[in-house]
Amino acid sequence: VQLQASGGGLVQSGGSLRLSCAASGSISRIGAMGWYRQPPGKERDQVAMISGSGMTTYADSVQGRFALSRDNVKNTVYLQMNSLKPEDTAVYYCHADTFDTDHWVRHMGQGTLVTVSS
Repeated sequence: VQLQASGGGLVQSGGSLRLSCAASGSISRIGAMGWYRQPPGKERDQVAMISGSGMTTYADSVQGRFALSRDNVKNTVYLQMNSLKPEDTAVYYCHADTFDTDHWVRHMGQGTLVTVSS
């Protein structure tokens, strides 16, 4: 399974960006998809996740500013980021959970850099 993320870049504080992540390869069943992020010098944390049925969860730090959606036909997850703040600067990694024989496997994308200038 391969994950191709796109949409990162440089944006001013208060601006918006939309990240996309498409899963491809041998996928029999895909479950939760979402995003982690890793700010410079800090640990990687989960930002948002959407289940296979469409239920979303968000980290407190992005609740109300970020919105997650998915296209199950395209196996793609989108992260709409609004009202961006400098503290949102990080490398963003998407993930997709696929079912392999008898267990779920979490696949991670290569990361896309988001830089928010003040």
